[in-house]
Amino acid sequence: MQRKVLLIYTGGTIGMNRNPQTGALEPFDFEHLLYNVPELKQFDTIIDTFQFDPPIDSSDMTPARWTDISHCIADHYEQYDGFVVLHGTDTMAYTASALSYMLENLTKPVIFTGSQLPIGQLRTDGKENLISSIEIAAACDSQGHALVPEVGIYFNSHLLRGNRTTKQSAEEFNAFESFNYPHLVDAGVNITYHHERILQPQWEQPMIPHFRLDNNVIIFSLFPGIREDLIRHIIHTPNLKAIVMRTFGSGNAPQSSWLLRALKEGTANGKIIVNISQCLQGAVEMSRYDCGYHLQEAGVISGRDMTVESAVTKLMFLQSHYPNDPDRVRQLMQQSIRGEMTI
Repeated sequence: MQRKVLLIYTGGTIGMNRNPQTGALEPFDFEHLLYNVPELKQFDTIIDTFQFDPPIDSSDMTPARWTDISHCIADHYEQYDGFVVLHGTDTMAYTASALSYMLENLTKPVIFTGSQLPIGQLRTDGKENLISSIEIAAACDSQGHALVPEVGIYFNSHLLRGNRTTKQSAEEFNAFESFNYPHLVDAGVNITYHHERILQPQWEQPMIPHFRLDNNVIIFSLFPGIREDLIRHIIHTPNLKAIVMRTFGSGNAPQSSWLLRALKEGTANGKIIVNISQCLQGAVEMSRYDCGYHLQEAGVISGRDMTVESAVTKLMFLQSHYPNDPDRVRQLMQQSIRGEMTI
């Protein structure tokens, strides 16, 4: 039976054109994008399209838009074998992370891709990214099961787990990497699927979509000279439920007494503080150094090797499901629920 893929265009560089007057990149009609990729007609796959109107600049992405994408996939889930989401690169890792939590027991591929150059330009990376993403989204085994039943990001010949991925370059075609988890798929002359790295759902159970998120969360980075009054202002912000605190190295922070007191006050008042390293690679190990041990005493929990994008969207997801149970949120933040951390 012929496979069916839904191509969802949310916006981004891949579908833009250069304004001859201003030189700025502007979105153009999605049909123009398809016109620039005649190779799509060669697929033995039915490719339907859905366009967000107007297209969304990825800098304007919001939790409400994540809900819109989740609704789009859920509404069309039974009609298609896979989904390819075209998205701007700047916030793609946040959106892919959010969707990995919002689509529970995913049994079909949801592949995010885009490009660093518009698809109409001669040297664009968009064609290969789009064509390979569609091929991966349609791929199945002899039983008809999808080979990659995950939310992934495809860029520059690699498919990465969405909630493990970070944008690493604004200039190179190799824009994304999952520093703490190996590639799910490598595409060269042949497409190699690393089956042992890919999540396996409960095939006989339905996919469960979720549409609620609670964005009462903030990210802040520690740095030498950080001020006490500013930290206290953040800690005591009304309605703030959670903080992603980006620390040094393997989860270290200054041993200033005021900082530890402020963090302890925050956790005592029910705020969830998650320790995420500022390093792109490696994990938080709070028992490794004395300063990490003091953070544990203050009630800070380890985010292990999660990305910032994954940690903040996971908090939004869990807070919406357990609005009055911060202890349950803390517990689940230290467990892998979608393959987002190494336990």
